[in-house]
Order: sequence, then structure tokens, then C-alpha cells
Amino acid sequence: MAVKIITDSTSDIPPEMAKNMGITVIPLTVSFGNEHFLDNVTLKPDEFYRRLSLSGIYPHTTQPSPAVFKENYEKLMPQADGILVINISSKLSGTYQSALSAVTMLENISCPIEIIDSQTVSLALGLLAIKANDLAKSGKTLGEIKEAITQSLPDAQPVCFLIP
Repeated sequence: MAVKIITDSTSDIPPEMAKNMGITVIPLTVSFGNEHFLDNVTLKPDEFYRRLSLSGIYPHTTQPSPAVFKENYEKLMPQADGILVINISSKLSGTYQSALSAVTMLENISCPIEIIDSQTVSLALGLLAIKANDLAKSGKTLGEIKEAITQSLPDAQPVCFLIP
């Protein structure tokens, strides 16, 4: 068994890549008015940008519920030595808090769960999750992976481009 990695959809890791790497990606909800979609599950990037340019409605996101995190923890625990969760910055979303709350909802914890506030978003978050996954695959312990990722946080500054 190895350490399992969970991140959220703001990491922008393509679904097929995440699946091949064994990274669990929990989607945020994207809402356009009264229409709600799971990021990169029921709303793919091309459709997001199409709606953004045509609808005149500015979308907003909602964090995953603690129950969604709990369900994923319960699914991964039997096959994990530990679980490391790396989420979007707590200054940008309540996703980090949902991940923490989910741990308190668990009745049986069969492996340790650590949660990191990435203090970032998008590609920088995705790179942290991929780095954590690479360390897990190389046999590093949960503590070693958490320490390596935590030490990387000051270097993980996103570069964002907005194209009108």
C-alpha cells in the first residue's frame, strides 16, 4: 500500500492524467445562475468558456461538502497507508475547511489523514499534487510527503493570464 493523494478540481489536472496517476480529484460546483455543474465532470472547460462568453452570467463556485470528502476518505482508506489532501487556498475557498470537517465525521479511521492548505490555486496546486503523488509512488511516508510539500509552498506561486 502507499499514500493516496486527493486534490480538488481547481488544480487543473486533466481527468485522464489524474486517473492514470491515481490522484483523486474532488470537483467544485460551478454555477451559472440556477444551473449547477461539477467542475470538469459535468462541465468541461470548452463548455465553461462557451457559456462564459455567451451567457452574460458570471459564474461562481461552491466548495465540495464535507460529505463528499468523507466518502472519498472511506473509499481510499482500505487501500492506503495514509491520505494526503492538498486543496485550493483557504483564502479563496472553503474547500480546505470541508476537507478538515470530513475527518471529524469519520467513525473508523484506518489510516492517518493529513490536509494541507496549498495557499495557491490552478497549475501551482496541480504541480504540488503531482509532486506529492510522485513521492508517494517512490515509497515516501505520509510525514515525509507532507514535509516536502509544506516546504515547497513558498515556491508554488501561480502565474495567471487572463485573455479577454
